[in-house]
Amino acid sequence: MNVPLWLWLATIGGLVGVIVLDLLLVDSKPHAFGAREATRWVIFYIVLAMAFAVFIYVYFAPTYAGQFLAGYITEYSLSVDNLFVFLVIMSAFAVPPEHRHRVLLIGIVIALVLRGILIIVGAEAIARFAATFFLFGALLIYTAIKVWRSHDEEPDPEGNALVRAVEKRVPTTREYHGTKLTVKIDGKRYVTPMLLVMLAIGTTDLLFAIDSIPAVFGLTREAYIVFTANAFALMGLRQLFFLLHGLFDKLVYLNKGLAIILAFIGVKLILEALAETTDLNVPHIPIVVSLGVILAVLAA
Repeated sequence: MNVPLWLWLATIGGLVGVIVLDLLLVDSKPHAFGAREATRWVIFYIVLAMAFAVFIYVYFAPTYAGQFLAGYITEYSLSVDNLFVFLVIMSAFAVPPEHRHRVLLIGIVIALVLRGILIIVGAEAIARFAATFFLFGALLIYTAIKVWRSHDEEPDPEGNALVRAVEKRVPTTREYHGTKLTVKIDGKRYVTPMLLVMLAIGTTDLLFAIDSIPAVFGLTREAYIVFTANAFALMGLRQLFFLLHGLFDKLVYLNKGLAIILAFIGVKLILEALAETTDLNVPHIPIVVSLGVILAVLAA
C-alpha cells in the first residue's frame, strides 16, 4: 500500500477541519450534551468512517477497506472502556456539564497526537523486526487476561504523572473560570482545573493506546490504516460518552468481550510472526474472519 504524501496531508487536514467544525458548532455556546444531540453526532461520525472505508475500497483495494473496517470497529469497541475512565476523571475534577464536551474534545486531540507518535514508532519497529509481532501478541494476551480478571477497578486521576508534575511546579487553582486554561489572580498566573483535566484525559488515553494500537497492527501493517482507524474511533468517542453515560452500569459483560477480542488478535499476531520467522506451516487468519469474530463478540 503506497500512500502518497499529499494523501497523508489531506487526511490530517481533513481531520483537523472536522475537529474545528465540531468545536465551532458545538462549543460556540457551551451547554450540557443531551442524548438526542449525541446520537446525531455519533451517526455523523460513523457515516464519515464508512465513507472513508468506501474511499479506501475505490482508491486502494477491497482488502485494505476490510482492514480499515476491522481496525476501526476494534478500536471503537476498545475505546468504550476508555469512557469509564473519562467519567471517573471528570467526576474527580468536578467538570461542569456544559464544559464536558470541550474537555473531551481537547483531551482527545492530545491523545490523537500522542497515538500518532506511538503508531510511527510501532510501524518502524515492525518494518525492521518481524519478531516485534511476538512482543505485541504477548502484550495483547497478557492484557486480555488482566481485562478478563478486572472487576470495576476505578483509576485514580490524581495518579497521572503529568498532572502531578504540573500541579507540583505550576501554581494551580481548583476553581473553574469558564473555559479558560489559565487565569490571573492578584497579579499571579494560575493554571485552572480545565487544563489539568484535559491533560489527564489525553495522557491517560495513551495507556489504553499501548494495548489497542498493537491490536490494530494485528489486523493490518499499514501505518496509514492504523492511524485513520484510531482517528475515526477517537473522533466519535466524545459523543458516544454522552450517549452511553446512563448505560455504563448495564454493560456488565464489556470487559469479557474486550478480553476475547484482545486474546484473539494476540494469537493472530503470534501466528503471523511464526509464519514470517520460521518454516512452520501455521494457519493464516484472513481479515474477513477477523472482522466476523470481532462483530460476533460485540454482538454477544
